[in-house]
Amino acid sequence: MLRSLDLPVPLDTRAGTVRLRRASSADLDGLMTLLSDDPISASRGDVASAEDAPEYRRALEEILDDAGNDLLVAESAEGRLVGTMQLTRIPGMARRGSTRLLVEAVRVRSDLRSAGIGGAMMRWVTEVAAPELGSSLVQLTSDAARADAHRFYERLGFAASHVGFKYRVPGA
Repeated sequence: MLRSLDLPVPLDTRAGTVRLRRASSADLDGLMTLLSDDPISASRGDVASAEDAPEYRRALEEILDDAGNDLLVAESAEGRLVGTMQLTRIPGMARRGSTRLLVEAVRVRSDLRSAGIGGAMMRWVTEVAAPELGSSLVQLTSDAARADAHRFYERLGFAASHVGFKYRVPGA
């Protein structure tokens, strides 16, 4: 279903036009670098170590093979990855059978934050992807420590309406 989205698309930002497209296996190193470029992700082990590449490759392939998921990347005119996000379409019974679009792992290269890339990506999600996928709700979670990200999402019209919980599985 997510593969029905018309990609790639240009996104205008203060850093120039970036191209939003589906990730491919060739993007693995760039994706690992984007994740490690974030202090909270790095503190959880996303350090772009070559030793971790097999685990990241397995996860990337699983996402790309799952019709309910998509991993998107934003790339500069020079072909460098400058952002990423994962989308998951969730059909549900609640809200009279609503379908939700979950946005996860939104990252923008640290030297380009506040250049409008993340905003352009999220506006594309809410204005294009969600309606095309028949989603009545776009939802995301954000680590409690990400105060700047919370202000960013609120400026885009997202409401901090729920309290999220996570359970770390022992041994995982």
